[in-house]
Amino acid sequence: MSRNLHIRKGTVFTAVVALTFLSLLASAGVRSTPGVLMMPLQMELGWSRATVSSVAAFGIFLYGFVGPFSAALMQSIGIRRTLIGALLLIGAASGLSLFMTAPWQFFLTWGLLTGFGTGAVAMVLGATVVNRWFVARRGIVMGLLAASTATGSLLFLPVLASLAQTYGWRGPIVAVTVVCLGLVPLVALFLPEHPERLGLVPHGAQEGYVPPARPSGHPLRIAVLALREAMGTRDFWLLFLTFFVCGFTTNGLIGTHFIAICADHGIGAVPAAGYLALMGFFDLFGTTASGWLTDRVDARRLLFAYYGLRGLSLMALPFVDFHGASLTLFGVFYGLDWIATVPPTLRLANAAFGEARAPVVFGWIVFGHQIGAAIAASLAGVLRQTQGNYRDMLVMAGFAGVAAALMALRIGRSPAQGAVVAAG
Repeated sequence: MSRNLHIRKGTVFTAVVALTFLSLLASAGVRSTPGVLMMPLQMELGWSRATVSSVAAFGIFLYGFVGPFSAALMQSIGIRRTLIGALLLIGAASGLSLFMTAPWQFFLTWGLLTGFGTGAVAMVLGATVVNRWFVARRGIVMGLLAASTATGSLLFLPVLASLAQTYGWRGPIVAVTVVCLGLVPLVALFLPEHPERLGLVPHGAQEGYVPPARPSGHPLRIAVLALREAMGTRDFWLLFLTFFVCGFTTNGLIGTHFIAICADHGIGAVPAAGYLALMGFFDLFGTTASGWLTDRVDARRLLFAYYGLRGLSLMALPFVDFHGASLTLFGVFYGLDWIATVPPTLRLANAAFGEARAPVVFGWIVFGHQIGAAIAASLAGVLRQTQGNYRDMLVMAGFAGVAAALMALRIGRSPAQGAVVAAG
């Protein structure tokens, strides 16, 4: 009987992690699609890079802004209902974009609607699932789920770029539409809401475990109240600003513009997307390893190392020769560090704000990530159009990474919270 219960629990937890991973993977792939569409839309419809990157920036902004409200909605109506609604919205919006002929239609579908949809299927989903289903090994599970957001955006790129090269800009759109709508029945049938409904306790919890009381009330009120309370703490602003830099230096800059950067050096879209896929592949190992380390090492020191090394690598990128060996080395190194910041950031948020409030507060911290990404996506497009290269943007992002490394060391150092965070 005990063995059967153990097998049942293992199956349930595996299904929860797998479906969450796949949903985050698909959402991240959708969010990265405008980077693949940039060159085809410029060639086929005559839209400028600045136009496409500004729409991508707005979608990235919403991707972060919706996060805390989505986390609150998950606590009010449930994870499964929120996730199904988001996947349907993404699929419908991307499907409608097949008929677009003007930039405002691109803004409506890939900026506004997919921004709202993907914002509900973002890192706050991973944080909510981890805090609800796990007590032990939270770091490594969050690392695995966080890796999916970068892996999805990067591993899908070669496939999407190949579809764009073969079928034009509509090819990638059809692919992401099918993937998102195909996930809906899987989530509806196989994603449990929380362990208590199945007579289980979270992984690593003892029998008789009582989950922390979840915030009650309207989702809008929950999200706004969490922000108001968090804004009064120094740790929130340090976490917010460091995650701002994380977005500024990853999906906003490299994720959106790397293919275009390579194009400026004579490298085609498919090979460039291959380097991004390499980053995604190594991110899966780097971020999962970061989760393992987060369960064992001071999270502040991890963030110092991640941001510092990332900043130095961005400063070096404009001065490499853009040959296969140097880009492969950059892809491996940058992939290992791509989104390794997520597990230690969530751990610090849990320590500072408590398990019940942390997913919503973490949503606001992720909003900082997406503000940084949106600014980088738009600013890089403008600077490329005015200067003819990306050098100054890459160096600027590198200095931002070094600044974030120094800020990370100050998180949890206040007398009221330092001991709690250090204890983890």
